Amino acid sequence: MAASYFLLFFFLNIFIYANQTDKNSVKPVRAINYNLSSPDKIYILPYTLNEISGITETNASSIACIQDENGILFIYDLIKEQIKKQYYFYSDGDYEGIARVDKTVYILRSDGMLFGITNYESSNFTLASYSTGIPAKDNEGLCFDQKANRLLIAPKDHIGKESENKDKRFIYAFDLKSKKLTEKPVFIFDLSVIKKFALENKIKVPMDDGKKKHKNEPAIEFRTSAIGIHPLTHRLFVLSGMEQLLFVFDMNGNIEYMEKLDSDLFNQPEGITFLKNGDMLISNEAQNKKPTLVRFNYLKK
Repeated sequence: MAASYFLLFFFLNIFIYANQTDKNSVKPVRAINYNLSSPDKIYILPYTLNEISGITETNASSIACIQDENGILFIYDLIKEQIKKQYYFYSDGDYEGIARVDKTVYILRSDGMLFGITNYESSNFTLASYSTGIPAKDNEGLCFDQKANRLLIAPKDHIGKESENKDKRFIYAFDLKSKKLTEKPVFIFDLSVIKKFALENKIKVPMDDGKKKHKNEPAIEFRTSAIGIHPLTHRLFVLSGMEQLLFVFDMNGNIEYMEKLDSDLFNQPEGITFLKNGDMLISNEAQNKKPTLVRFNYLKK
């Protein structure tokens, strides 16, 4: 009996140690199969899209997009490289995210209000609005999670004034069946884990040379500007536009990739979407340059 208890205690300790090691360890970088320094195509967008803030694919040859000042939906033709349709769906406002679900396009206003445009390519479209009640004042990321039949909504910064949330970033889910927001976030990202990932994988990111407490730490704020789920790998891509950083996570929230984007190509990346074949598109606001749409073909193994 004593021997049995000893073996049970021995294996229990191994199990606990393995779990703690796995929890505290940082995974190595996983390739994302894009060459982010060599785009396959750069589209120069028209002046009316200077403030382009969100994009979503509609088919293999076009995307729907918004800009953050007017309630206008734009359909952009990737072949003809021009806007082929545009119309007002609502009054002016700070519109930041867009996602397509079949024949409905959902648009996120920064205060958390969602607008659903059904039959969005028809002049007879119908509009519905949903007050999500998300506990954040500045929301920018929106994408469709097809496997869970939900929209993911990402606040730009931490939530609330509590010090324990200062280094946390959240993503909430809006259930498309109930049309309700989940009470708790479905993703919680810890900045300390992200910074550790950058250090241990020797990823070139700006370093903090200020206060002693944070000296020689990666200067990462993780201020979400756009999110998207890859259609082939089902990994979550997150842009931090002002930092020109791209993060990639698995659907359990574990970080798998990070890259500082070339400022010559990515003036201020504010939108991301994927075509069904895996090609990635990232949109950039104009700032002091012209607005652009940068395309990267998916490099299949």
